Amino acid sequence: MRILITGGAGFIGSHLCERFLDQGHRVTAMDNLLTGSLANIESLFKNDRFTFIKQDVTQFIHVPGRLDAVLHFASPASPVDYAHYPIPTLKVGALGTHKALGLAKDKGATFMLASTSEVYGDPEVNPQPESYWGHVNPIGPRGVYDEAKRFAEAMAMAYHRFHKIQVRILRIFNTYGERMRKQDGRAVPNFITQALAGKPITVYGDGSQTRSLCYISDLVDGIDRLLRSGINSPVNVGNPQELTIRELAETIRGLTGSRSKIIYKPLPVDDPKQRRPDITLARNKLRWSPKVALRDGLKRTIKYFLETR
Repeated sequence: MRILITGGAGFIGSHLCERFLDQGHRVTAMDNLLTGSLANIESLFKNDRFTFIKQDVTQFIHVPGRLDAVLHFASPASPVDYAHYPIPTLKVGALGTHKALGLAKDKGATFMLASTSEVYGDPEVNPQPESYWGHVNPIGPRGVYDEAKRFAEAMAMAYHRFHKIQVRILRIFNTYGERMRKQDGRAVPNFITQALAGKPITVYGDGSQTRSLCYISDLVDGIDRLLRSGINSPVNVGNPQELTIRELAETIRGLTGSRSKIIYKPLPVDDPKQRRPDITLARNKLRWSPKVALRDGLKRTIKYFLETR
């Protein structure tokens, strides 16, 4: 296949580039490097089946030749990022999705949207199945990301229904692993960076809120399986093993051998109290479930942070 990955220099996008190149496909990564980094893909430039285009996907996208799949992964993806870039976050979810869908339609390619568990907002249902419509504050500080992704899903489904293109809507739950940015702002990189530096580990709220963490290789496997499926409706991909933020902080402190204290600060506005995917659909239709244990994945991630600091 020949595959375009927008956001291809980002955390998840760069791992996808590697995956599809390893399978023998041709890959074009497109990224404006707002939050992505060429360091994530520099090893791929020696591969003659890899191409990089520096471009903002909210502008008209031209990729000559055939395309078999367009994977739209471009977007700021952490609360810190979309607080810094609220309007670009909305634009890449709306205009960027429109441009990427238009390209997929023109090429007769399958379109995949990197959506998010944030479409469920601060959920009133736990775990969250794909049938749950969510509990989102559209005008809160997180709304720029939540609503951008909800709009992107609606647009993808409109293109599927009206133009009959194949779409894959991937609802990604919390994912971690190598190539996360140290200043990402999410719990795993925050805790690892603070623990390795011997600084206080900052937990927001009382630490009782939950997350479900999926290691990057498991996520990439789920993405690959979903792309090859015939499922045009949303699919949750994440790890259903739920733990509290306090437990995560204590685990990372233990794995790093740190003596850092855990301190508590006020919970940000609209921060979800629970986050756990119902992956029944992925298990039944994709034959997918996560394989990497949390401690093993965290050890690999800590090793990466040690090697790159």
